[in-house]
Amino acid sequence: MLTPGYIIQDTMEFQAAQIAILVNGKVEGDPAASVHSFGKIEEASAGQLSFLANPKYEDYLYTTGASVIIINNDMVVKKPVSAALIRVPDAYTAFATLLGKYQEIVNRQLHGIQQPSYIAATASYGDNVFIGAFAYLGEGVKIGHNTKIFPNAYIGDHVTIGDHCIIHAGVRIYHDCVIGNHVVIHAGTVIGSDGFGFAPQADGSFKKVPQIGNVVVEDHVEIGANAAIDRATIGSTLIRSGAKLDNLIQIAHNVEVGSSTVIAAQSGVSGSTKIGKGVMIGGQVGIVGHIQIGDGAKINAQSGVSKSVEAGKAVTGSPAHDYTSTLRSQAITRKLPELEKRIKELEALVRLLAKEKVG
Repeated sequence: MLTPGYIIQDTMEFQAAQIAILVNGKVEGDPAASVHSFGKIEEASAGQLSFLANPKYEDYLYTTGASVIIINNDMVVKKPVSAALIRVPDAYTAFATLLGKYQEIVNRQLHGIQQPSYIAATASYGDNVFIGAFAYLGEGVKIGHNTKIFPNAYIGDHVTIGDHCIIHAGVRIYHDCVIGNHVVIHAGTVIGSDGFGFAPQADGSFKKVPQIGNVVVEDHVEIGANAAIDRATIGSTLIRSGAKLDNLIQIAHNVEVGSSTVIAAQSGVSGSTKIGKGVMIGGQVGIVGHIQIGDGAKINAQSGVSKSVEAGKAVTGSPAHDYTSTLRSQAITRKLPELEKRIKELEALVRLLAKEKVG
């Protein structure tokens, strides 16, 4: 028997009843149905666990080879299903929980210090850490418990990294930056590079403004690959707790990203802008500096935001406008050829009526 709380062991075998305990679900079908790996519902084979959250994939529920499938409580099954079903309030969240448990066990197997690596004499680290080959930990670095630092990572002087963090290969964290607990930073990302500060001079040249602040990343933040978060000129660039940043994002100096805000790939935020909590920012969005984005605002993909956005407001376009008004404008724009035709017909009718009146 497997111990509840562990979904993957060396044998990779677990049963529907045990999975149901982990996700607070209810089994329909054979509670002893066993699985050893995960699979997409359209491709899964016997012995695999899958899930169905999007109704567009419902047809695969009746044809998949998966042995166990997680589904929503309110889903109506219209045909016989060969797999054991586990009903939960939210299938997507439940499946994410299981994948998280799997990842925890994989990461738990990583511990110790690989060589060659460099750890300064004044650096310190907690229990059960992993430091990969060719990693660099500078003077005064502090690493918490159960944190994993993968090969070729650079951790600059006096950086603090909390507990249960994952710093992937090739990450660079510059001096004095602070990383909270349960933070994931993906490969190639740079934390704490200089902000883009240059003072124009009378002769047309630019004098660099030293960037002496840092970056503070709070708890439960995830930052994608090849992102850049610049250090503050003075003070801190702040990524608040629970924020999720996609790949290829630029966050400039002294920006504040609010808690539980999500930013999609290839977006950029200019210096000193304050983004509230629970904001949703689509891909390839550009935001100018020194403005405020209110709590719960939504910014559509490829928008150019040139002024502050009120809390709860949705905007789109470049420059960004109210989302609903923009959709109405787009609908009218599509009808312009028809409207032009009708106007010409009305003009012809007016001319005809005027001619009859004169006659």
